[in-house]
Amino acid sequence: MKSNFIKYIFITILTISMTGCGLVTKKYEEVELTDSQQKELYRDSKSEDTLSIADIPWQDFFTDENLKSLIQEGLNKNYDLQNAILQISSAENTLKQSKMAFLPSLDFSPQVTYNKTSQSSLNLPPNININLQTTTVSLGFSTSWELEIWGKLSAAKRGAHASWMRSVASQNAVKTALVATIAEAYYSLMALDKQLEITKETIAVREKTVVAMKALMEAGNLTGADVVQAESNLYAAQVSIPEIKQAIRELENTLCVLTVRPLQSIQRGKLEGETLNADLKIGIPVQLLSNRPDVQAAELSFRQAFEVTNVAKASFYPSIRLSAGSGGISALTTRTLLDPSSIFVNLVGGLTQPIFQRGQLKTNHRNAKLAQQQAWNTFEKTLLTAGQEVTDALYAYDMAKEKQVIRKKQVESLEQAVSFRMQLLEYSSNTNYTDVLTSEQGLISAQLASVNDKLQECKAIVDLYRSLGGGWR
Repeated sequence: MKSNFIKYIFITILTISMTGCGLVTKKYEEVELTDSQQKELYRDSKSEDTLSIADIPWQDFFTDENLKSLIQEGLNKNYDLQNAILQISSAENTLKQSKMAFLPSLDFSPQVTYNKTSQSSLNLPPNININLQTTTVSLGFSTSWELEIWGKLSAAKRGAHASWMRSVASQNAVKTALVATIAEAYYSLMALDKQLEITKETIAVREKTVVAMKALMEAGNLTGADVVQAESNLYAAQVSIPEIKQAIRELENTLCVLTVRPLQSIQRGKLEGETLNADLKIGIPVQLLSNRPDVQAAELSFRQAFEVTNVAKASFYPSIRLSAGSGGISALTTRTLLDPSSIFVNLVGGLTQPIFQRGQLKTNHRNAKLAQQQAWNTFEKTLLTAGQEVTDALYAYDMAKEKQVIRKKQVESLEQAVSFRMQLLEYSSNTNYTDVLTSEQGLISAQLASVNDKLQECKAIVDLYRSLGGGWR
């Protein structure tokens, strides 16, 4: 009868464990974008092409060998990326530990107990002589095993797995950001080189202008004020040289820090010779869920919060724990310690039903649900921000190309204006140096702006590549 009772208890526990999990905890459903969300994610874009530049590895997307070398160094050595990798290892350890929760615990507890009983407390006759001192030697083991009934342990394991996957996605997000940051810094460095080149060319022209102005003054065609103004214009260009050089040095140092190399000059090409992938396919909005690491990390944070809510809900239900409170060998002397009669076992099976926990279980459940809603809001915000970044980058690229067409015409017109003004200044009295100065200032401003237009194009392409989730593959 005792054996039948134990079988009945075992079958009951097994049945509850097989059915209870589905009754208490909920199954996570993958996030899917609705049709309206997909239509609203990209502004003024009706792309239905599933091809995306995010699928292109960065080694193929960028063509500049110097840039690719810098990116590879950064991916190999960057400290932020190394910390992200360490975070993955930490999450992996937590995941392994959560899987071990299904196994029983085992503790070894050797013990020596010395006991001396007071003779007076025994109230024995004086002629009775017994041993009042005893030493007990015990080599015991204790074990405990919580049965998986309501899915609490499984939910905790799934939550740990989501945390581990999120750490991987976070590492990929660091990779994407690092690739984009290095590329943008590299293009900015080449843009500064071009600005320095234009400024030096301008200085050379203005030095010749000063010489010509002095000759015209000696010929009586100009006044000393015009010469002084020409010299001032020359100095204005010369003083910008140290500023550009300082910006170049600081940007080189930034790239060295990103790639973890000693502070040094950065080998690079020329901005005007830079070729980039102009076939900017953005794919469909739903691809952001699989391409953008930060969107993946936000979705996995929600998944983890979802499982934490499952754990909090399952905590309301009873837990069944099988334990061997103690077991092993025990004897009064070490000589009889290995005797079979010294073996002792204490088996305990218990059920714990929370009744009054001072509101802690309810508070944990409410807070878990609030954290889950916060994680969902963060995910939706991250997704919406991703769509905004794609739209902004694509529009910035279009505007940069449009500006370059107009800027080219502006530079050509200003070059003619400066040439005509100088000829009038030299051979006619229909103009003065103020008009020449105005044309020259407009020309150098337009030339420097054309560099920024090209830089905007490069950065827009990099931003689009990053915002679509490229760079971590």
